[in-house]
Amino acid sequence: MTGAAAPPVFGGLLDRWHDLEAKADASAWSLYVAEFLGTALLLIGGLSAVIVVISPASPVAALGLPGWLARGIAGALFGLTGTLVTVSAIGRHSGAHINPAMTLAFLVEGKISGSHAAWYVLSQFLGAIAGASVVLVWGPWGLPLDYGATTPARGLNPVSAVLLEAVCTVVLVATVFVFLGHPRLRRFTPWTMSPMYAVMVSLEAPFTGTSTNPARSLGPAVATGTWQGFLVFLVGPAVGALLGVAVAWLLGRGRRHVPQARVAQHPADPQVVASH
Repeated sequence: MTGAAAPPVFGGLLDRWHDLEAKADASAWSLYVAEFLGTALLLIGGLSAVIVVISPASPVAALGLPGWLARGIAGALFGLTGTLVTVSAIGRHSGAHINPAMTLAFLVEGKISGSHAAWYVLSQFLGAIAGASVVLVWGPWGLPLDYGATTPARGLNPVSAVLLEAVCTVVLVATVFVFLGHPRLRRFTPWTMSPMYAVMVSLEAPFTGTSTNPARSLGPAVATGTWQGFLVFLVGPAVGALLGVAVAWLLGRGRRHVPQARVAQHPADPQVVASH
């Protein structure tokens, strides 16, 4: 009901979370914990969507959806998961990188220190492993897809696989940086994820799985022991992140300005992407 007070238990939890947010600048560890949790949630929600929509062991397979459509739906849901994490209290607390490639892009942009970026990436990797481990509960449904593990298509040249991952990551980073670089577009940045991944996964997933995120690939690799072509998902997104920053700079003709290393706005300053 509008205007009703939150129940004491939930109200207390909210108060404690807001206290954490208020102390963000004083406690970098709370930011790393938020990146851990955000990345874990991304994998739990995103990989679950992939399994439910794509797996031949899922009841959804009985619908007989065309492959490109099923992939597009799975990509849209994966992207939506990223959006929801980004706009949540967890995402707004840390800035919601939830992807080492995005952290690298902010590092190249000069918006985050090397040591801070390293802790973010470590938190993302650990969160991805935790999230992918939870996804194992899908059991027989997830087994045909190795629980969402990404591997290059059989016969695909490793260089081609790296290039495809790089191109998709360029699209991701350039889109995010273009939106962040324009004050009028900034608040819409998280909402680009679902349509972006719907298109990319529909078109590119048969070749590499459309990772664009080394943590997203590391989690299932550790959880299932599926390491084929894993180097592709480290090199491709890293190269794509570097090129994505350059593309965004060119599109902005050098005039765009990304204020801080944040995809999500801070709750204390809804009009400006605040510093962490």
